[in-house]
Amino acid sequence: MRGSLYLIPVPLGPGKCEAVLPPAVLEQVRQLRHFVVEHARTARAFLKAVGMPVPIQELSLSELNEHTRKEALEALLAPLLQGLDLGLLSEAGCPAVADPGAELVALAQARSIRVIPMIGPSSLLLALMASGLDGQRFAFHGYLPAKEEERRQAIKQLENESRKLRQTQLCIETPYRNKALFEALLQHGQPSTRLCLATDLTLPTESIRTMSLGDWRRQPPPDFERRPTVFLLLA
Repeated sequence: MRGSLYLIPVPLGPGKCEAVLPPAVLEQVRQLRHFVVEHARTARAFLKAVGMPVPIQELSLSELNEHTRKEALEALLAPLLQGLDLGLLSEAGCPAVADPGAELVALAQARSIRVIPMIGPSSLLLALMASGLDGQRFAFHGYLPAKEEERRQAIKQLENESRKLRQTQLCIETPYRNKALFEALLQHGQPSTRLCLATDLTLPTESIRTMSLGDWRRQPPPDFERRPTVFLLLA
């Protein structure tokens, strides 16, 4: 009999796990002994915070991140094939969404292994909920190109698609590049396009604000450098 792969959400920032994760999720995490994680150090901190009943050093933690070779993925399924349950952790938020864990989930599905998504914070859905933009039609595009001309073209394309489909467009950026993406949106977007910046979601410093690009241009620049932010626009 094969084990089950549990997709375990992680808080989006510092704070008590009980504030964003249901008791049933915390209890399930405490029962697991094998995990695939993005980075072992931060995973240990999370597992300690949930109150694991065994010493953290007794847990099995295997890393899956941007440095993991595709040929190494199969070995990560070993506990499942031995009949043991396995937990998949992201660095923050929901695993397998804008996250390298998606490759492990795809492999588990291909092997007919049961995949169980668990309840927890998703920055993308939280941002969409609070943005006031269209929640019926939306698309997530991950990271936009870093090169200036490619980014300009991507912004124009997103805006055109949003206008044509009445679709909210979501993207993210490495926190220390937030300012560069914001300035590119102001420079290349139409004044009537609405932009929401959702920063530090679920944290005490949370900020969610939606205005037209024209209005954003007349405001002081937001204080969101090096703070995780979701960008949402609707033309």
